[in-house]
Order: sequence, then C-alpha cells, then structure tokens
Amino acid sequence: MYEPRTYRHWVKDKDLVSFNVVVKETDLYIRAASDLKRKAHKLVLKYREMLESYIERHPAFLTSLEPLAVGSDAPRIVTEMAEAANKVGVGPMAAVAGAIAECVGKELLESSPEVIVENGGDIYLKSSTDRLIGIYAGKSPLTGKVGLEVKGKDTPIGICTSSGTVGHSLSFGKADAVIVFSKSTALADAAATAIGNIIKDADDIPRGIELAISIKGLNGIIIIKDDRIGLWGKVKIRPISELETEKTLTNQGAL
Repeated sequence: MYEPRTYRHWVKDKDLVSFNVVVKETDLYIRAASDLKRKAHKLVLKYREMLESYIERHPAFLTSLEPLAVGSDAPRIVTEMAEAANKVGVGPMAAVAGAIAECVGKELLESSPEVIVENGGDIYLKSSTDRLIGIYAGKSPLTGKVGLEVKGKDTPIGICTSSGTVGHSLSFGKADAVIVFSKSTALADAAATAIGNIIKDADDIPRGIELAISIKGLNGIIIIKDDRIGLWGKVKIRPISELETEKTLTNQGAL
C-alpha cells in the first residue's frame, strides 16, 4: 500500500537539484548536481528487473524472515542483500530499500559529484560538503527537533531508518526510529530492522545499542522511543529549526 511521503515537504533545496523516480513500489527522492531523472529511472528499472527475475526463480527470497543462501545465478544486488541479512539475522528483503538506494546512487555518481538517494527513509549519501539531516520519529517529541550532522569526508555512507510506529514496513518492535549508519546501505537497512525488532519500550534502548556494537560494519546508531534517545558510534546530533532541515528520515519504504 502506498503512503505519501509527507516528510519530503520538509526538504529545503539549496545547492542540488531534486527529483522523484517512481516505479511500482519503488519511490525515490533524489538530489544531484543536475536533473538525472531519466538516468535514474533506467537504473531503477534495471535493478528491479534483477530482483524480480531472481525472486521469480527463488520465491522464498521475497517472503523469508530469516537469512537465505543465494544461488550462483544471483545478481550483485541480491548477493549484497543476502550478505547483509545474514550478518544481522533477518530476511533478505529487510535490506531491499537500502540496496536499491545504494546501487542507483553509485551509478549516478558517474554523472554527479554529489548524490543523495532516499528510498522510504533509507538514504545513500555522497556529499562534498557537510549536511544536516533532520530526524522524523513519528509522534516522538524529538521529531524535527534534532538533526544529524554528516561530514562530507565521511561519505559515501548509508543512513537507514526502521520504525515500529511510522509507516507500513514490517517491524516487530515499537521504536519511533532506529537510525543506523554504515558504509553499506544494505547492511544499514537490515541492521535497522533487526535492532528495531527488539525495541518494545524505552528501557530496551541499551539492548539495541549492545546489538549494534556487536554487528561488524556499523558506524553508528540512534534509537528514539518516546522522549528518550540513545546513541553509539560516530554520530553527532544537534538542535535544528525547520528552516535548517536538509532531509528528514522515516520508515515507509518498500521494494
């Protein structure tokens, strides 16, 4: 079921061109140095076709809630999703939004020195300047009040969000937002799901942090539940105003 990305209206364009690419369930919001919509659309079609063809041959890849081994016929995006899911103990489709964002973003870098690809709250970011990214955490009082500072020198990076209270993506937890940072956007996506699954209330935030620390390849995490927040790793937040917001995160993504 489609849900409008109302949080995208928070975006204040400054130095990059913004455009959307929508193909079936895939709904990308992209910012680049120029309008690369036609190229991005072709890339989405390419990677969706890879996934859909593999799923047609291996239907369990779509429905499994546990890691799956993939066959020798698996394309790179499928392999990356499977490897990410295996590291954190979830089904491979938990990594799909991040994987598509990264695959599209990497190829767009051939035509733009800076690229931000957001897929339902999962972001692949390559920037030459520092960026402030606003956090959307549903009804939490922290929504829109704090932002992430992302240094250009630390990119490219994946920044992915899972929520048990916002959007329709599957989560067994009740976190308002679990935001994970990793050089692998697929891993960030899968890890956000795995960690989000164990956050039932604010007292579970330390357990979520412990799990994040145990996952090799994560750069940092933010967990928000109600008015409480937990952080670990290379993460910097600060108060923001709406006018400062570059990008907001939520969890409404799909294939």
